[in-house]
Amino acid sequence: MLELTMATVTGAEAGATAGMSMAEAPSEPGSVLRVGRDGSVCRLVCPEDWLFVSRVHLEFLCGPEGGWHLSWLRGSQAEPSSEVRLIVGEYAQTVGYGQTVQLPRGGSGEVVVQDRTAPRSVNVGFYHEG
Repeated sequence: MLELTMATVTGAEAGATAGMSMAEAPSEPGSVLRVGRDGSVCRLVCPEDWLFVSRVHLEFLCGPEGGWHLSWLRGSQAEPSSEVRLIVGEYAQTVGYGQTVQLPRGGSGEVVVQDRTAPRSVNVGFYHEG
């Protein structure tokens, strides 16, 4: 099971937990959870006017071995207007535009989509039951 919680945060709200959304999916091959602005395909949706987030920005996909992968999907722009970081404990990793990384099994962490032009972010916490 992969559990996600999402909070949209502006500079004035840093540390606030209001407006949190949650989603989960079983750790079965092909299970998918998406994060973005398009509510028709994303389980976790951020504000429509937050253009630093693509219609479908992040995809969490369960692979054939039951492990979860995070992909920053390429959007319509050649250069993104955000940065994506994967944080697990003390370890932080920048996720490249269009890149896929594996999430730790049986672990938890956070994926932060940071606007490059304003103090706002989409923070997605995850917990992967091992």
